[in-house]
Amino acid sequence: MVRYSKDEDASVPHSKSRGSHLRVHFKHCREIAHHLKGMDATKAVKFCQDVKDFKDIVPFTKYTGGIGRKAMAKKYKTAGNTGRWPVKAAGVVKDLVSNAIANAESKGMDVEKLYISHAQCNRAPPGRRRTYRAHGRIGKYASQPAHIEFILSEKSEGVEKAEEDEGRGKKITRKAAAKKRFVKVGGGSN
Repeated sequence: MVRYSKDEDASVPHSKSRGSHLRVHFKHCREIAHHLKGMDATKAVKFCQDVKDFKDIVPFTKYTGGIGRKAMAKKYKTAGNTGRWPVKAAGVVKDLVSNAIANAESKGMDVEKLYISHAQCNRAPPGRRRTYRAHGRIGKYASQPAHIEFILSEKSEGVEKAEEDEGRGKKITRKAAAKKRFVKVGGGSN
């Protein structure tokens, strides 16, 4: 059985998808997963395709060292407008989300209501190779693969706001209640 980092309640319908030891850059996958969390599933697939076509950009929020500033990243309000177009990672993430959507369809869930409730990316053990350097030295040449997992859930219908009772009145904050209790002492014109 495959383990996920988050246990979903069995009574709530959900679908899962995960990939292990994927040979794509961990940092790219982390930024994509962070951006997709909470997004509609069909919108997430379209976003990944747009990144592959260079029509949309992945905003980089954590791993920003050496990431250039892009005008396209302004719409996501990232610090320093940093972003990239990680084509290979976007393709892998797109396939995983599509797989989760297919799993949801087989469970009889409504595809239009699906959203990404959980998205996580972890580092996998590095693939170690060697490269030959000057003066007879050898340097490491490691890849940084990733484990990625997605959990999709259905959006629940919103609950209507209850009407206020005249007898109860408006709710006030603790600070406002404290101000009402405060008795002003001394002179002053009010």
